[in-house]
Amino acid sequence: MGRRSARTPKDLVAGRLVEEADLPAITDVARRYAVSITPAVLDRIADPDDAVGRQFVPTPLELVEAPEESDDPIGDDPFTPVKGITHRYPDRVLLKPVHVCPVYCRFCFRREVVGPGDPMLRGAALEAALDYIRARPEVWEVIFTGGDPLVVAASKLRPILTALDAVDHVKVIRFHTRVPVVDPGRITPELIDALRMDTPVWIVVHTNHSQEIGDEAGTALARLVDAGIPLVSQTVLLKGVNDTPEALEDLFRTLIVNRVKPYYLHHGDLAKGTGHFRTTITRGQELMRSLRGRVSGMCQPTYVLDIPGGHGKVPIGPGYLSDDTTRVTDPWGEEHHYPPAPAAEESGG
Repeated sequence: MGRRSARTPKDLVAGRLVEEADLPAITDVARRYAVSITPAVLDRIADPDDAVGRQFVPTPLELVEAPEESDDPIGDDPFTPVKGITHRYPDRVLLKPVHVCPVYCRFCFRREVVGPGDPMLRGAALEAALDYIRARPEVWEVIFTGGDPLVVAASKLRPILTALDAVDHVKVIRFHTRVPVVDPGRITPELIDALRMDTPVWIVVHTNHSQEIGDEAGTALARLVDAGIPLVSQTVLLKGVNDTPEALEDLFRTLIVNRVKPYYLHHGDLAKGTGHFRTTITRGQELMRSLRGRVSGMCQPTYVLDIPGGHGKVPIGPGYLSDDTTRVTDPWGEEHHYPPAPAAEESGG
């Protein structure tokens, strides 16, 4: 019999992920924030305090909140015109068909709204969300998120995708998911068949450390790529998990070998109870600078900050040019002269 998912504080104690003495505090955490660790993830945890364990095993630190932290750190709520839709940018919308995940990240920016008990978007609510997309020709891309949209059964996902495939102005469909890494058995032929349609489907795989990517995850990623579905990744910069040059280098090299292009490195959001995971922006910029000279450009994601309050993502990586753009710093810290452009000729009157 295979390993079972850990979903309750007692499961965590039984699996030796949490000490019995910490059970009351962990129970308090679990009352507020969902807990679930899949067998695939349990197999990747060597110690509760290692790079994988820290991401998924709850700790009493989650009960410590800072004044700047928020229930809605990236401002989804003001941009939610109908249930299941977030429309922050003119040319793309988020579609949230479900609010459950196979695992719950302890740093999740939607930790206040994900978890058991919120049903799948269906019936009139789903049709209203699709009608919202149909009525807005500026919507070029639909991004499935949640929750984790790939927990939806292929039979239920297919009609949603078919409806979007019929919308002429929707040119790209994107999925944000952890499933290929944390629950790779869900990447079935039936799911892949549902994802293949005329409208191009892209998948953004969330993973934060190379230790997460075992043989089963590698097989799941290969199934998707071999089916013609392009993969990129998103990673959250996390203190004690991947905030070293070596950890990021190993992760991004591992992704490229698995035919996944590193896309975003997110600065940690101001979600409640997540301060123990956040680095400074200066530290993130130092790490990105260190990667520039040591790994291929294929391995370089864009370091981004999601501005609190719903003001969007901006790149916050290090700069290499002086203010007057006549001096440029190379990846190893040496400064070089770069000639200014010739002065523009004044146009004749």
